[in-house]
Amino acid sequence: MPMEGDPSSLAKVAQLFILSLAWGMQIWVTFISGFVLIRNVSRHTFGLVQSKLFPFYFSALVVCAFLNLCIFACYHPRELLSTWETLQGMLYFVCLLLASVNGLGFSRATTAAMFRMHAIEREHGLGGEVGLAARREAYQQLRERDPKYRDARQIFFKHHGLSSFCNLVCLTCSAFNLLCLALHLSSL
Repeated sequence: MPMEGDPSSLAKVAQLFILSLAWGMQIWVTFISGFVLIRNVSRHTFGLVQSKLFPFYFSALVVCAFLNLCIFACYHPRELLSTWETLQGMLYFVCLLLASVNGLGFSRATTAAMFRMHAIEREHGLGGEVGLAARREAYQQLRERDPKYRDARQIFFKHHGLSSFCNLVCLTCSAFNLLCLALHLSSL
């Protein structure tokens, strides 16, 4: 049964901590770690690191979104929700849903396609260079010559694009919920 009224100090701190943790992870993974890695390690090492990082990231994001939604729902009975609170609750749910879809679907498909690409690239002596611009012509020629590589690359970019879109929507949901929380610090 939902708990009406003012949330306890513990609930307020938990909500703020969990939402801030999710936001910080999203900012770091989306805008910082990938750009630092791609400029400093080989393409294949970058892909390997991302393949290990993303499952943990999406799992942690799912847990944070679930906990945030639970805390929010406990102190906001459905019958008493304002329009803004309804939107806020929906955004917690959207973040939970998209992080789950990303972790269970798009991320796995992207990683599988990436590893197929890596295997073909290794056969042609590619993948050890640092940065995206290195040996660009060799990758272009490989795409033109090898239909398996071209197909794996198309699958990779399709799923990577969908995953990135879901991640950006999740990030936007967290930003909006942080804004709502900041504007109503006396309650959740």
